[in-house]
Amino acid sequence: MAFRRDIDGNLFIKSQTTLAGIYIHIPFCRQACHYCNFHFATSLRYKNELIAALLKEITLQKDYLEGEPVETIYFGGGTPSLCTIEEVQDIITRINESFTVLPGAEITLEANPDDITAEKLIDWKETGINRLSIGIQSFFEEDLHWMNRAHNAQQAFDNLRLATTYFDNITIDLIYGTPQLTHEKWKQNVETAISLNIPHLSCYALTVEPKTALDKLIRQKKSANVSPDKQSEQFLLLMQWLEEAGYEHYEISNFSKPGWRSRHNSSYWQGKKYAGLGPSAHSFNERSRQWNIANNSIYIEKINNNELPAEIEILTPVQKTNEYIMTSLRTMEGLQLNRIEEKHLANLLAAAKKYTDSGLLKKDNNILLLTKEGRLLADGIAADLFC
Repeated sequence: MAFRRDIDGNLFIKSQTTLAGIYIHIPFCRQACHYCNFHFATSLRYKNELIAALLKEITLQKDYLEGEPVETIYFGGGTPSLCTIEEVQDIITRINESFTVLPGAEITLEANPDDITAEKLIDWKETGINRLSIGIQSFFEEDLHWMNRAHNAQQAFDNLRLATTYFDNITIDLIYGTPQLTHEKWKQNVETAISLNIPHLSCYALTVEPKTALDKLIRQKKSANVSPDKQSEQFLLLMQWLEEAGYEHYEISNFSKPGWRSRHNSSYWQGKKYAGLGPSAHSFNERSRQWNIANNSIYIEKINNNELPAEIEILTPVQKTNEYIMTSLRTMEGLQLNRIEEKHLANLLAAAKKYTDSGLLKKDNNILLLTKEGRLLADGIAADLFC
């Protein structure tokens, strides 16, 4: 859509175009979760300097989206709930000064349960935050201890329930497939979320990333390794339980009640533009991708010198097609074959045949969709279909 203002200054839609998103990376945490490989620091020593640099980067990047209106803002990390309310407000204000943010834009803040209080919930709402992403991971004390999470099981339940009294639009993260997570405990985690009427769940199989504390513990035989078979079983159970509870499985890891999808994350899977701001943040403008350096000190130094601390990759037509294959197959809408160039289509269909024959893919008119069993192998299937 194209946007204009009426005689009273109100924004209205004129014609069709895409809408964009903004991602803000806050690279600070109280402590390091054993499985995490995201960019963060556990010291808040340079938080003031980094927030100041982030505000400056917002201004430096004001033309990145080429004037397209912003429909979503996402505070991720790290732990954005470590920011003061003044810092959150300053960031939102600077974004509004530098970009065209639509009325009713989805503005999400990631929060840890131990940071949630009634006062903060009220303050977040007053700044314009209208969606919370809460990192629960598990409602069991032994699981949280094993993960080295900063919160405990009581905080997970009590503060999530508190959040529901102030926010309707809430998503939580849950992790399955950990060595000590039985099917019964996994069911209790999911049922707890359902009982609290949480409208959106992001559920992830535990991944052992290289150079993480978990990777080291497993190599030193101080922790059991993950079981792919167990993870597959728990994913299949998850799909069954949430389908029975009325949730849409609209993306491999994401489930929502009708009308409660993440608008921000959906924009990634739909190939919309987004500006990523802060250390390690990624951006996409349909022609290229760029990513900021994952080093807080260098990030601050370069921004203060009016330099963008980013590497850029210009995408080839084949890369764009392969990205579409990868992202579209993850969604319930599937891969639209009419979006594949004719010169690639025959090879794609030939590669897909073994998966349709084995029941991992299904072809519905002009769309390829993963079956439930196919979702277990989504990345591998997508890679096989690449040009």
